[in-house]
Amino acid sequence: MGSTRPSMQELIGRRRRAGFVGRVEERAAFRRNLELPPEDERHRFLFHVHGDAGVGKTRLVRELEQIAREAGALTAYVDEGVAGVPEAMTVMARQFAAQGRRFRELERLLAAHRERRHEAESALVLGGGPEDREGPSAGSLAVARAAQVGLGMVPVAGAFAAALDTDRLAQGADRLRARFRSQEDAQLVLTPERVLTPVLLTELAGAADAVPWIVLLLDTYERTGPFLDPWLHDVMTTDRHGALPADVVVVTSGQHPFDTARWGSFADFRTDLPLGPFTEAEARGLLADKGVRDEPVVAEVLRLSGGLPVLVTALAEQRPTDPDDVGDPSATAVERFLKWEPDPARRSVALACALPRRLDLDVFRTAVDCPAEDADALFGWLRGLPFVTERPDRLTYHDLVRDAMLRLRRRHSPRDWTLEHERLAEAYGGWREEAANGLLPGAEWDHEPWREFLLEETYHRLCARPRTALAGALNTFLLACAADQMVGRRWAAAVAEAGAAVDVLTVRDWGRRLSAALTDGVAGAMDLLLAWPELDSGGRALAHVVRGRELWNAGDFRHSLAEYDRAIELDPERPMAHYGRGIACRALGDFTGALAALTRADELAPDTALFISARGEAYRHAGRIAEALADFDRAVALAPSDADALAARGVCRYALEQYDDALGDFDHALRLNAGHLWARARRARVHLVREEWDEVFADLDETVRRAPDSPWLASERGDAYRRAGRYEDAVTELTRAVALLPDYPSALAGRGAAHHELGRTDQALADLDRALELAPDYSWAQAMRARVLEEA
Repeated sequence: MGSTRPSMQELIGRRRRAGFVGRVEERAAFRRNLELPPEDERHRFLFHVHGDAGVGKTRLVRELEQIAREAGALTAYVDEGVAGVPEAMTVMARQFAAQGRRFRELERLLAAHRERRHEAESALVLGGGPEDREGPSAGSLAVARAAQVGLGMVPVAGAFAAALDTDRLAQGADRLRARFRSQEDAQLVLTPERVLTPVLLTELAGAADAVPWIVLLLDTYERTGPFLDPWLHDVMTTDRHGALPADVVVVTSGQHPFDTARWGSFADFRTDLPLGPFTEAEARGLLADKGVRDEPVVAEVLRLSGGLPVLVTALAEQRPTDPDDVGDPSATAVERFLKWEPDPARRSVALACALPRRLDLDVFRTAVDCPAEDADALFGWLRGLPFVTERPDRLTYHDLVRDAMLRLRRRHSPRDWTLEHERLAEAYGGWREEAANGLLPGAEWDHEPWREFLLEETYHRLCARPRTALAGALNTFLLACAADQMVGRRWAAAVAEAGAAVDVLTVRDWGRRLSAALTDGVAGAMDLLLAWPELDSGGRALAHVVRGRELWNAGDFRHSLAEYDRAIELDPERPMAHYGRGIACRALGDFTGALAALTRADELAPDTALFISARGEAYRHAGRIAEALADFDRAVALAPSDADALAARGVCRYALEQYDDALGDFDHALRLNAGHLWARARRARVHLVREEWDEVFADLDETVRRAPDSPWLASERGDAYRRAGRYEDAVTELTRAVALLPDYPSALAGRGAAHHELGRTDQALADLDRALELAPDYSWAQAMRARVLEEA
């Protein structure tokens, strides 16, 4: 039977809450708001806490969370530990689950997002629609058409998009998607907020039926606002993602007032809570509550703290009583805090533990030079300090206190500062190597613990020797951006923080500029690095590779090819540069160039399934199906559980009329992942050839159930109806496909053929004429139109 005694964390939280002083009006306003129904015009849906560092924003936000909990609310608290909207949703889902409310569908999609986002680079390997003779898939045509009219599903430079052949753009989008196991997987990587946000809103609506309020608290908004604020504005003020329940209350907190350019017209549903330092009465009340009443000591605390709650609390916790403790008027609050701590071991611990950005017991033992038997007790003392925040996996200092301690530590002994940071860097490096054990080569960047160890190692090396370590940090930043934009954000923030810690403007400026550039995407950050004359040739080559990838994803294949060519000039032995060149050539229809580049990538990194599969796809698009099959055989042998390679091999076997083998590959792919829409739609084609109609429609009905808005799948099912002689059903389903994508040649031609079978010559010719207007070289439509005219 579990213990009913409270945990240490609960006891610490109770003691801290019991000593909460001040902010009476702000707490009362929030409490009153929870007593008003959402329909009441006095009710506010958004509270924004703002003020300078140290005024107690986080403490007030935590107090508001507790007030909400006491009112029966379901709550979630998010801070700077997240680097993107999906990560924020992950934190919310985890906290909701801890309160007994599982958001199961959101959790499933978030898990899929985490798994798929690191596959974005390999997403460019395999084709995702019908064979080339049939044109690109309808889903990709939808993306292509949307990009051309500015919907932004696949961002392409305007002038280029206008001139680019739509079918070619669509085929490129197919190749980008096809590595993913379903249309949902592709969207989770390409536009995760579009997929995840409607599910979050649906889950919130379900939870709202069971609780009186749902309160979302978004702290450290000066750091998270650049990516959370546009999303939050969309969620709260538009129906783009669906309906947000009216009993959701949002609290944001940061150093800056709300962005009036974005939120100015919505002042009637939000409340600003500007915070300043404690009034003298509030500060004196807190000191009295802590037993600090001697007037000279109280006056000194007021002078040192400037009324900042975090400093008032820290000084009050020492409970100074002797007027002799009041002395040097030039002392800082942190220096006085240390002076008033009578235990020298504790003073040393407080300073040493300011160096790491986050603490757990392992980091504590590295940072603190003390006997092992004392470590646990000292760590327990540290976690109870008023300026130390306990999070689920770490402790952190308040920025204001930590910054002051860092300055004190650095100025006291620059040599010790360097040695201590180097010791921490070595420890993180060792933990990083341990985390790499058992990982496949090249898979480290997909492993979050390994990345976090490397990030902190990079930070401490910058702090130890900022000028000599900067080049290495920026090269590592390149790799971080190559892995994921959110990972790159963390690196940029770490560089900026290291620059501030050592007071080296060059380092701090680099971090800030990289963070700003990443707001608009990875390519801008690469531009900054390529303009840096000290970046070595290897770093430049990698930057061009990353830029090439971003341009490829945007559909700008010619400029992507130029970036890869520049990377090869700088580093001819870089396999990913040749791979990138190969897929860019393939997208441009230069199959000879594609095969040469992908063969070179295979030579430089033999038995890499990514490169072999990409070359197999180039062979397939070039019509060299037997050679494509040989490459996919190799890819499957190297990665037998890769459903995508199996599906691609099945497509080749289908093209060679090896129907039994093709069916085996599709069956195997679907056993690995039942949601693999491409494999399921292609298996339906095998059944169609055999006229196994029950199996055909079982597969196609399932694909349409999973992706009801896919014009490609609607077209596939409509064409199967036509082939089965179900012409009215064919017209209905193909009409649905055309409604989803009006300029879809294949669906129009198929519907024209069905109209012809029903004796509707005029409708048949209208559809076929339109199909040929969109795709003049569409040979099947040409033949069908000739047949209709002849029979007419």
